[in-house]
Amino acid sequence: MYIPVINLLQFSLSSLTKVFDFVPGVDSLNANSWQRFGVLTPYHDRPQVPGVWADLPSDCAVDQVMLLHRHGSRGPGGERVLIEKLAKTLDNATLPHNLPKNLRFLKDGYHSDLVPEELTLMGRKQLFDHGVEFALQYPTLFTDTFLSSTVQRVIESAEYFKLGFGQDAEIITIDELDLPVNWILPFDSCPKFNSTVFKKTSTEWAKKYIPPITERLNRLLPGVGLSDDDVQGALYACPYEIAAHGASSWCGVFLREELRSFDYQSDLQMDNWGGHISRNDLGPVLGSVYVNKLIERFTNATGDAQELYLEFGHDISFLVALAAMNLNKDKVPLTPDHIRSPRKFRSSDQTPFAARMIWERFSCKKSFKGPQIRLLLNGATYPLPMCQNSLRDRKFGTCSLAEFVKANSYSTNIHFHDKTWNASCEF
Repeated sequence: MYIPVINLLQFSLSSLTKVFDFVPGVDSLNANSWQRFGVLTPYHDRPQVPGVWADLPSDCAVDQVMLLHRHGSRGPGGERVLIEKLAKTLDNATLPHNLPKNLRFLKDGYHSDLVPEELTLMGRKQLFDHGVEFALQYPTLFTDTFLSSTVQRVIESAEYFKLGFGQDAEIITIDELDLPVNWILPFDSCPKFNSTVFKKTSTEWAKKYIPPITERLNRLLPGVGLSDDDVQGALYACPYEIAAHGASSWCGVFLREELRSFDYQSDLQMDNWGGHISRNDLGPVLGSVYVNKLIERFTNATGDAQELYLEFGHDISFLVALAAMNLNKDKVPLTPDHIRSPRKFRSSDQTPFAARMIWERFSCKKSFKGPQIRLLLNGATYPLPMCQNSLRDRKFGTCSLAEFVKANSYSTNIHFHDKTWNASCEF
């Protein structure tokens, strides 16, 4: 069992509610769609889909909920190496006297104070706020257990959500269940998942769009000698400094199209890693584990289903589940040849930091017959076209539980270490 490391005597929740009330360039995210950074995008509610009602009919009541929550904003992982290389390059350089306005922040030097991997203050607030909102949205539902990934920032995210949620519960990690494969980290049971081959398409795209940026910035900073790796580090510094401090001067260095390319690089990487351009359908196969668990619980197949499940994982936990249900599949696959826009696979909308996927099972007195389900993804109804059979389904973005089960036969026919699983996961 996880024992929280938060010292509440040294921690002021009131400070969390003030520090990040406004984040430059983030509150306007929906209006300025170019201000997106793939899976490194700060949390934002998705806009409602036109024509789909936000609320269920008044005669309907939610009786079961399954939440999957991504951890909040964090510090850099492996990208830290590129950010630190950028800082070293600038530290060893002599900058020109007449810096452009958007580069004048460099005159006093550049130092990165980003703490790798750890949940930031902004990330803590995101989870606390979501816990409060969830408690108000589902005041009658109860659970005494939270389930988390084994990663510390995810465990702490669950803890901050619990503080906002206001119900006393035990936080356990998925490894304590001792399962051969689990629905939060199915990729841990898939040897091929971490193969470097899955980074190929995003690397191809980076080799195409970054060199022109490097050339442009070196014209503005003669004698500095920025490399492509330095520019990639500056691109990463932009969202990670927003995650840590609420703003970044690096974001203003890049042109709109350059940031769109960075966002697309993330989508290519994630779609290739756990989506629909993954080799041997790796993403959908891994996501089948979550879909099967969802169906098991909503149909009460084991006879012990609970009314509320609160679970915490990672961006890839979301993306593979969506892939298994074809909810983020583009008719024409993403390609490193050019930015495909509009596109259905948008990690900035689907899995920003602190993303939340809420599955509801509900029943109605008149509006619908039998148990129904609905998906709320980052605050907005996410339609389920694979199982919608009526105008009312389309109006509310819902479908019957029975039709949902039928529509997901791809997942229900996959089992751990069967032929399909092994073809995707085993070497």
